Amino acid sequence: MNPIVKVERLTKSYGNFTAVNQVSFELEANKIYGFLGRNGAGKTTIMQLITAQLFATSGEIRVFDEHPCENAKILNQICFIKESQRYPDAFRVMDVLNVAESFFPNWDAAFASDLVEDFRLPLKRRMKKLSRGMLSSVGIIVGLASRAPLTMFDEPYLGLDAVARTIFYDRLIEDYTEHPRTIILSTHLIDEVSKILEHIIVIDKGQVMMNQDADAIRGRAFTVVGSTVNVQSFVKGMNVINKESLGGLMTATVMGGLQGVDRKQAEALGLELAPVSLQQLVVHLTDRQRDHKEAAI
Repeated sequence: MNPIVKVERLTKSYGNFTAVNQVSFELEANKIYGFLGRNGAGKTTIMQLITAQLFATSGEIRVFDEHPCENAKILNQICFIKESQRYPDAFRVMDVLNVAESFFPNWDAAFASDLVEDFRLPLKRRMKKLSRGMLSSVGIIVGLASRAPLTMFDEPYLGLDAVARTIFYDRLIEDYTEHPRTIILSTHLIDEVSKILEHIIVIDKGQVMMNQDADAIRGRAFTVVGSTVNVQSFVKGMNVINKESLGGLMTATVMGGLQGVDRKQAEALGLELAPVSLQQLVVHLTDRQRDHKEAAI
């Protein structure tokens, strides 16, 4: 099956600044992707390029095997929910939903109505009068009810409380199960969405650092804690991506799986081993001081 998105050597520059640098990846149909990375890493820029809101400096993008620029047939199959979405001042919540219904061929009005009740949105209130959380809720409703074959959420839940975010996750999974499509979540709340994601793309400084199925990443890194001397002895020759020292103790994060012999050695040295969460792994991988830390080991 052909990928629904294919990006090859994609670059976007603004003068001397390169926001996206030689990025290549593919997105398959009916899978939930996580675009993870720090602020300014290039995640939003890549999504804007995919949706033809920006033009690439170089490289190629194909969506549903066609170029998306000025291609209404392709763009109608994409729903991109941005954190900074703007609306006309006179628009009410109901106006946004009506426009979305006219734009997206797969729009489910009944599902949208249910979501409005879930998020307790006032349909007749003007968008400019909504709180930040309510604005996020409107975007979530449009993204889910659009049932677009390619749906992208860029930090979709800023301002939402924990209950509202849980509603979003639950409704997303329930509807994705019944109506599969490709979904991209770009977020900083990595631990909250880690169980939802099926494929991870980590972006840093405009480049792809990791592009793997989530199951392959889980359990790929671990931390070791103990005396500095014993930790340094244990991790010698391993791929250490982070270390922290306090007094005579050291915590080191290692990329790689644990073998039985490693566990026995750690036990003999009195060291504690623990798995690394996806969020911790992304933080360590995108730590701009990482090279300095590794050189000190």
